[in-house]
Amino acid sequence: MCKFHTAPADLPVACFLILRNSLAHQESTSPSVMAFTPLPAQAGQHRSMGWRHAFWIALTVAALWQGWHEWRLRPLHPADGPVAQAEPLQTDLDGSPPVVHGRWQLTPRARYDITARILSRESYSLDAISDLVPEDLALGWGPMSDNRVLGAFDITQSARFYSWRPKAELPIPRQDVIEHSANTHVIPADPTIRAQLARLRKGQIVHLTGVLVDAVRDDGTWIRTSLSRSDTGAGACEVMLVESVEVQ
Repeated sequence: MCKFHTAPADLPVACFLILRNSLAHQESTSPSVMAFTPLPAQAGQHRSMGWRHAFWIALTVAALWQGWHEWRLRPLHPADGPVAQAEPLQTDLDGSPPVVHGRWQLTPRARYDITARILSRESYSLDAISDLVPEDLALGWGPMSDNRVLGAFDITQSARFYSWRPKAELPIPRQDVIEHSANTHVIPADPTIRAQLARLRKGQIVHLTGVLVDAVRDDGTWIRTSLSRSDTGAGACEVMLVESVEVQ
């Protein structure tokens, strides 16, 4: 994970019965008149039923949307073999001026070009940097893009971490796992890139180009990018301002 810092009681129900009946003419044919006031409890019951009906409609719509969203982002399953063989390309940038991105100031550190398999993806909306980084991509290349290797791992993402756990013995050396996979905090350069990133699916081969950046928000919150593929733990994530997205 890349380090980041933040700066009335119920009323009684009454029913009134009014009888209009002359005492002098008890046998009169004049009809008795009965009048009832509406029952407040019944009105409240109708309102309660209305809210319950609206709640179930909303719950159904939410379930349908969630199902559609999960289907749209269902994983893909490429063929066996290393499907993203090339190493990421990185070119250092010295003295590049900062870029204003909303409330954030981004300092370019290096041009970055990567083709990789998406091992996992995770969206964020409530943490300290989600206004800048709406999602993370766990990316793998070389041996970490091969089904025969990946099948030996449980791979997860949460709290801005990407984690891998071997199910048995490691199929490749541990350092190869570290140097051929990374958790990348992706910053959309514009709304079009944001929409493209939001549609990415686990298992896809994606080509991303852009800039690795350090970022500082106007309230003092900051995050720094990794510039190495061989580091691990807190601070080892790439922070990438994504300028182009191509699914292969």
